[in-house]
Amino acid sequence: MVRRILHIDMDAFYASVEQRDDPSLVGRPVAVGGQPDRRGVVCAASYEARAYGVRSAMSMARAVRLCPELVIVRPDFPRYKAASTMVFDLFRSVTPLVEPLSLDEAYLDVTENAWGEPLATTVARRLKVEIRDVTRLTASAGVAPNKFLAKIASGWKKPDGLTVISPDRVETFLQKLPVDALWGVGPVTAKRLRSHGIERLVDVRALDAAELRTRVGSLADWLISLAHGIDNRPVVSNRSTKSSGSERTYVEDITDLPMIQDETTRMARQAAEWLTRREMFARTVTIKVRYADFTTLTRSHSTKPTRDTSAIVARAVELLAKTDAGRRPIRLLGVSVHNLTSTDEPQRTAPADRLPFED
Repeated sequence: MVRRILHIDMDAFYASVEQRDDPSLVGRPVAVGGQPDRRGVVCAASYEARAYGVRSAMSMARAVRLCPELVIVRPDFPRYKAASTMVFDLFRSVTPLVEPLSLDEAYLDVTENAWGEPLATTVARRLKVEIRDVTRLTASAGVAPNKFLAKIASGWKKPDGLTVISPDRVETFLQKLPVDALWGVGPVTAKRLRSHGIERLVDVRALDAAELRTRVGSLADWLISLAHGIDNRPVVSNRSTKSSGSERTYVEDITDLPMIQDETTRMARQAAEWLTRREMFARTVTIKVRYADFTTLTRSHSTKPTRDTSAIVARAVELLAKTDAGRRPIRLLGVSVHNLTSTDEPQRTAPADRLPFED
């Protein structure tokens, strides 16, 4: 049975909420984030700002250089959460198979839906109208037989777009995609593949699997499947929490070791308190350090599950000692706990889990 999958992505979500709630911002280049003189980062940019090259995760200082008329708005996450809740309530009124990816995007499996609608395209179109009516915001949607294609499709005609990849159009669509459209292919891997003449997604098919593995390692089999448009992952409506943590970027680089240790201790305590509130235990403690030159590293340690504050703090501080803290200026610190369980009984094998702070 061919599945009918939607990927719905709100358009410039944070910035759009700000423009909706403040008419003076409509039509102007808006960036949500911190101030440029305090190492602020762009959380979201309106489409007017994107026309100047402003993008999320960019330093606000650079954003202002690109767009001197940029209007900077401080984030208001409770408002964004309220808008997100309304959107997800609409999703779940149509199907229980909703897999959130963030506040502003999700997968929906509408193979069967509350509207009894056989065409996923019609479901997507109706949802876009309801989102606009209820929230006064726009969303872009991708419709496809699987999650990989639906996600790519949703970004094809932003903003307020709707792109449909029916089963008989999958091959035509694949032929258009560059190799870095594949999940798992970042700039470094894309450059490596292009150096071997692999420019388009479908070019991956021409390589021998063993040869591809020498170039991209364990990604090879996954890339081959996606290059053929194959993605059998189901939409999972209740993904369990796998990690929790916090990090902080400092206005001025910190070099004082006792201060760095105090900051690490504070964040480790927060992680332990989170575990206690959730009645969970963590096997792994991870720290993240970003130096002044933007070099970033993570260190982690796994042992029997715990939520004991002193144990988690001790492990975080021990991991810190394995870095150049106190010798090199530090721009950012982070502490997280992951490999979570509901019991403190040791596990025979550690579940695979991606580090929450990996860059």
